[in-house]
Amino acid sequence: MELFLNATSPYARMVRIVVLEKGLAEMVTLRWCDPWTDDAALLDANPAGRIPALIIQDGTALSESFIIAFYLDGLGRSEPIIPTARLNEVLHLAGLGQGLMDGAFTTVISRKHLGSEVDDSVLGQRRWRAMQRILDRLETELDESRVAPAMTLGEISVAVALDYLGFRLPEANWASSRPRLEAWHRRVIAGQSFQETAFK
Repeated sequence: MELFLNATSPYARMVRIVVLEKGLAEMVTLRWCDPWTDDAALLDANPAGRIPALIIQDGTALSESFIIAFYLDGLGRSEPIIPTARLNEVLHLAGLGQGLMDGAFTTVISRKHLGSEVDDSVLGQRRWRAMQRILDRLETELDESRVAPAMTLGEISVAVALDYLGFRLPEANWASSRPRLEAWHRRVIAGQSFQETAFK
């Protein structure tokens, strides 16, 4: 299989962590690319020009991080990242992580192309409020005791989103007023899959 990705996409990192957690690293070739340059091979795999994109064994191209994660969860012999017994909890957490990731990523891209004044727009302010609400909800729902022995897609999604906030939007300073969430995050990212894929 071939995975199109770059080093700074939170969506690509999420899938790369899934690959590692599922023990599939030897089956997946990493294809580093810049989605902003209209990489021909990436566009062939995903006409939207978005990463990650995964070419699977039969040549089918899969796009969007959650769809790829769902597919990969059916491979390998490790514990499922979307366990049936905890389905509601895992999908709930994954949705919060996705919302936080989307808000942060859109803020970064908007600033890059439209300038920092975009933060003061109606949409910019709405994104910021949404991110704060999600962070506050996560503070009430997570702490160190909620880290399961086997990583799930919910934990991966939230932890990557928090890392991305620290990497691209350090002014958010999310951990300073959320000690429970900060302790949870610190424990999750200590895992090898997070250490190997850290943003640089």
